[in-house]
Formats: sequence, structure tokens, C-alpha cells
Amino acid sequence: MTQQEQLQNWIDESSNIVFFGGAGVSTESGLKDFRSQDGLYHQQYDYPPETILSHTFFMRNPEEFYRFYRAKMLCPEAKPNPAHLKLAELERAGKLKAVVTQNIDGLHQKAGSKTVYELHGATARNYCMKCRRCYDEGFILRSEGIPRCPVCGGMVKPDVVLYEEGLDQETVEAAVLSISRADMLIVGGTSLTVYPAAGLLRFYRGEKLVLINRDATPYDGRADLVIHEPIGAVLGAVRVKG
Repeated sequence: MTQQEQLQNWIDESSNIVFFGGAGVSTESGLKDFRSQDGLYHQQYDYPPETILSHTFFMRNPEEFYRFYRAKMLCPEAKPNPAHLKLAELERAGKLKAVVTQNIDGLHQKAGSKTVYELHGATARNYCMKCRRCYDEGFILRSEGIPRCPVCGGMVKPDVVLYEEGLDQETVEAAVLSISRADMLIVGGTSLTVYPAAGLLRFYRGEKLVLINRDATPYDGRADLVIHEPIGAVLGAVRVKG
């Protein structure tokens, strides 16, 4: 039996699937990841991306933060790829119960997924740090320099988790509950080196842990099925039975 056939059989047998994904899910939509050889961490900027995307840097140098953020983190033209679309199809069929994602691009929702736990927030949501009014991604794209709230003049901050910031506890708890109840956990497009997000896998108690990633991960030895292939091709080939 091939790996693809094993994956298909387990999906057919399961009724409570959860998907846990990272940057590799979106690279096939044209978004850059961080840790691959052509990722953001290997490009040259005046400051390392880890520094720019930190809470301290945002507060001290917001104009430089937004120059990087608009150029590298916002991709309004990106469209869902076969992985996003298949996960939404599995949810509509009643088999997939939740997507837990480290991504902030909103592509799962654009594909039609409804239950999505965004561990690191979303570029689609932004808020005034003074009056808490909310703004969409278009507001950030249309603004220049430091985006300011037109009502009170406060600085507008993306609702994304920067380095040095903690994850939203309600989102984490909902993700943990979904993973702990799953009869199948599919993990895809993630190096599983970013904590605390990667640590959520330990809450899975089933026997169908599937890892789909181009490269090896620290969890490969613990998985029940490992597929080192592009996730769009693997999930795209899955047949969803109504």
C-alpha cells in the first residue's frame, strides 16, 4: 500500500479529523515562508526579520516595522491552493472538524473553511491601540508610514502575534480541545520548530498522526505516517466521499 493510499484509507475511516498547518501550506500560493533556504530569514534586510517582527521593535521603530510588514507580510492577491481547498471540502463533508494554523494570511477562510484557529493571529484584523476600533487589511495597505486611527489618532496594530508576545489563550484552549478529541491529526507544511505552537501536538491521543512536509521534522519518528511531498499535491489527490 502506498503512502497516499494509506492516507486515503485513514481519511475514509475517520470522522473527527483536525489539521495542524504552518507556512508550507501557503508557499504554494506564492507566499514566502521563513525557514527554507529562500525564506525570509535567508534574505538581507537592515535588520533580521526576527528583530523587525518583535514587539520591542514595533514599539520603538513602527515606521520601519510597517515598511517591512507591507512589503513582505501582506499578500492580498494570494489565492487558496489545492491544500486549502481540500481541507474546506473535508469540512463541508463533515469529516474535518477544525483547522489549527500558524499562518496569518487568512487563506483557509478564503477557501471556505469555517472552524479555523489562528494561533498567530491574522493580517485581516487590525486595531487601534488607543480606542480599540478595528480595521481591515486594506486600511493598512492604503495607509502610509505609521497607520493612524482616523477617529482618535492612535497607532493601529496588526492583530498578529509578534515575537515576545504570548498566544491568545482562548484560541490555544480551543485548539487543544480539538486536537485532543481528534481521531486523526494531519500535520502539514510546518517544520515543527516554533513553540509553543508545535507543542500542541502532544495533546493528540489517537493513532493516526500524519506528517506531510517537504523536509524532515523533529516529530517524524513519532508519527504513524510520514509523507515528504508538497502538501498541495498530497491533499489535492485525496478523494472526499460524501
